[in-house]
Amino acid sequence: MDIGHLVANRDASDILTCEAGHTMRDAITILAEKRIGALPVMQDDKVAGIFSERDVLYCMAQQGPSCLDRPVGDVMTAPAITVERSEKIDDALSLMTRRRIRHLPVVENGALIGFVSIGDLVKSRFDQVQQEAQEMRSYIQTA
Repeated sequence: MDIGHLVANRDASDILTCEAGHTMRDAITILAEKRIGALPVMQDDKVAGIFSERDVLYCMAQQGPSCLDRPVGDVMTAPAITVERSEKIDDALSLMTRRRIRHLPVVENGALIGFVSIGDLVKSRFDQVQQEAQEMRSYIQTA
C-alpha cells in the first residue's frame, strides 16, 4: 500500500501549517490548541521545514523563553524530509525510523498534498496485517 491511499480522502486545505516568518509563540499556540506535535512550515508555497515540539524544547533549552519571539524559520528542522504519494508505507516507515522523525509532508510537484504521522502509518500497517490474518484464517477454514 502507498501513502496516496492514506491521503486520498483528506482535504489538503485542512492541513495546518505555519509560515517561516511566524513567531515560535504563534506556532506553539497552534500546536497546543490543536493538540498536535508538528506543523509543516511553508515559504513561497513550498514546504521549507517542519516545526515540532522537539524544536521548541531544543530552542528553550539553549536560549530560554526569549526564543519564543524568534521566527519559526530560524528554529525549524530543515530541509523538510518529504515523500510523494507513490511512496510505499513500509518505505516511509523505514525512512522515519532511520531519520528519527515522526511526521512527513506528502508533496506532489512541490505542492503540499498531505501530512502523515508515524501513528498514521503504523495504524495502516496494523490494519493491513489484521486483514491478511483474517484472509489466512478464512482460507484455512475453507481448505
